[in-house]
Amino acid sequence: MLSYRHAFHAGNHADVLKHLVEVLILQYLVQKEGKPLRYIDTHAGPGSYALKGSFASKNREFKSGIARLWRRDDLPPQLEHYVNIVRGFNASSELLHYPGSPAIAAKILGATHRLQVFELHPDELSRLGAWAGRDRRIKVQQADGFSALKAILPPLEKRALVMIDPPYEVKSDYDAAIAALEVGRQKFATGVYALWYPLLDRDDVSAFVKRLEKMSVKSLLVEFPVQSMMGEGMRGSGMFIVNPPWTLQQQLEVCLPYLHAALAEPGAAVWSLRSQGE
Repeated sequence: MLSYRHAFHAGNHADVLKHLVEVLILQYLVQKEGKPLRYIDTHAGPGSYALKGSFASKNREFKSGIARLWRRDDLPPQLEHYVNIVRGFNASSELLHYPGSPAIAAKILGATHRLQVFELHPDELSRLGAWAGRDRRIKVQQADGFSALKAILPPLEKRALVMIDPPYEVKSDYDAAIAALEVGRQKFATGVYALWYPLLDRDDVSAFVKRLEKMSVKSLLVEFPVQSMMGEGMRGSGMFIVNPPWTLQQQLEVCLPYLHAALAEPGAAVWSLRSQGE
């Protein structure tokens, strides 16, 4: 299905969690000088978002996400770095633009690193290509990112962050996400994988999380509710990180209490971190 547009949700609480995790992982990985790295995004979207555009301005979800952090001067250092990256995409102090996952990665990665980004929606693909422009580091491909992983793993660099952020429009996305992690485990076991998923009061989501936790991999599972269990729709989001940097859990333990106080509604459950493996 090709009806989903991430721009409706740009900069919301889910983006804050997802992109904070992305920034923390990439910051760690780029510390190894002389070691090329590949960033792979299975569902890249258009690259960046105009928050006053027709999609983002419809529900203005960024107002309960990045906007609540925009002018804060007491951010934890790890969170401040993420917010400063977003500020770098805005020419003034007004929050007008929000970077997608590929744009954040391109900002952090240097000249020796590469980005390989997939998008299936033709309109999103056109915008993604315009965003990438003449940046030779970035390869944009129109393809189902789930299916593409089997062909491109392992990358030549032998180091990579694979972002998996499907829309979950259809229930088969849950099975496809698990299958993508299995492909990664088989073909590129040392890669870092960051899988985002919605927190929904549905049996298929609960079963999905149980399947993730049963995988025999070194992992960190993050869940960040922002609404109470009584709320309708997406009440938060989670991430499952395979082969997380050893610093990631401690960094999130600093950031998540702050984020919960800033973004969560009264009655929302407390965030959680669960690690397994070595």
